[in-house]
Amino acid sequence: MALTLAGLTAERPLGLRVLTGEDLLDRPIGWVHPTELTNPQAFLEGGELLLTTGLALDEETSPDYVRRLVDAGVAGLGFGVGLSHEFVPRALVSTAAEVGLPVLEVPRETPFIAITRAVSRAVAADEYATTVRIGRAQQELTRTAVGKGGPAGVLRKLAKLVDGWALLLDTAGAEGTGSALSYADEVREELKQLRSGTRVFALDGHEVVLQTLPTRARRALAVGTPEPLDTAGRHVVNTAVALLSLALEQDLKLTHAWRSLRTGVVDLLAAGQHELALGVMTTAWGDPPEPPWAVVALVGGPAQRRRVGDALEGDGSLFFAESGSAVLVIGKSGGDVLDRALTAAATVGPMYAGLVDPVPLENFAVAAEQADLAARAAEADGKPLVTYAEHSARGLLSLIDPVVARIYGENLLAPLRRHDESGRGDLVESLRTWLEHHGHWDVAAARLGVHRHTLRNRIRKAEELLGRDLDSPGVRAELWVALQAS
Repeated sequence: MALTLAGLTAERPLGLRVLTGEDLLDRPIGWVHPTELTNPQAFLEGGELLLTTGLALDEETSPDYVRRLVDAGVAGLGFGVGLSHEFVPRALVSTAAEVGLPVLEVPRETPFIAITRAVSRAVAADEYATTVRIGRAQQELTRTAVGKGGPAGVLRKLAKLVDGWALLLDTAGAEGTGSALSYADEVREELKQLRSGTRVFALDGHEVVLQTLPTRARRALAVGTPEPLDTAGRHVVNTAVALLSLALEQDLKLTHAWRSLRTGVVDLLAAGQHELALGVMTTAWGDPPEPPWAVVALVGGPAQRRRVGDALEGDGSLFFAESGSAVLVIGKSGGDVLDRALTAAATVGPMYAGLVDPVPLENFAVAAEQADLAARAAEADGKPLVTYAEHSARGLLSLIDPVVARIYGENLLAPLRRHDESGRGDLVESLRTWLEHHGHWDVAAARLGVHRHTLRNRIRKAEELLGRDLDSPGVRAELWVALQAS
């Protein structure tokens, strides 16, 4: 805690006497500056206790001198008597009382160096206390970050250390302590004006420090306190920013690894490697659902697929994985798999579901495709759910021999699949989504999570490889049938 004018006058050996500003003695003293200049503004930063013997002052010059000190933002004036003046000029005292400048009378026996030493000791002690506080806070935050608390624990510890609230925002939502979540909308509006770095603003009687995090996904930390943060508080917030950034990046990498493993299990099941796939499921997540299964496909944008996975995480009786542009949810046939999948989907916005039930293990590959087709039919119809039984009972494909339709589709789309397998793009899925949305570039691009120009380039490439005019309704219909059948 910085030494105040009240604290300095309380040091009795100094013998200081308050002449004006008794109600302003709570001002902190930044430093002490002895000078006999009548215009020392150029040498002041504000917050100093200025010391003078008034060598160049008198009753006429004192009022302007006092006003210049107030303009410079000094904390107070110490006037040494017994040298140039037997007492402090009356005009100086009256002007100081008028403009709100504390004046301390310094007796002849008290050298200015004694006052400087007293302030210096207090500043050093304050800096030491700040350093200790910062060190302890950094240790507490670090222990929390590497322990079981994770990012949520860091937020709680940070809020306690600064005696305020903390809020972590990303594109998906917000996580906070105490009343922090009630400020999420206002803070997010402020975040729109901040590309990177720090922004400070007032909110509901709090000073809020908003700091972007140097993570791949856009995130920001907001800290609200009743009073502005001091030096230690700012260091504590900076430490939290660094620890949260590190923890979130590690969590992101781990999450990606687990999601990739889930997708790999689905690929193994689709390839007929059932024993290996079930072994991985058992080792990583416990006993898998007992076949036959119910398979639900949930279709939505990339952010929705990611968030619905978060909502399903921890349900040991289900298995889920991203497959293409859908999330497959697998559970015991005849159970409540569909209800739980739809409940999770309802928490993340509009998603569309397709259901196949029952599914013998050996038919998983076909069932996964059927569930995906049913989900896309639901999306096209604007329905929350379509079962494959409903979907297969309608449309042209029900009139075509499945084997013939599949061979036809595979042959027609072969150039696109070869292109995709070479790792040079995602033409098949882009074409499917573009056709689903009737050639609307913006809507289809948003569904794929790409820029519309990227989608235009993909469709142009598909048209080139297929040798077909995609502006032709007949060609579009033919390709749609091929995509459904293959």
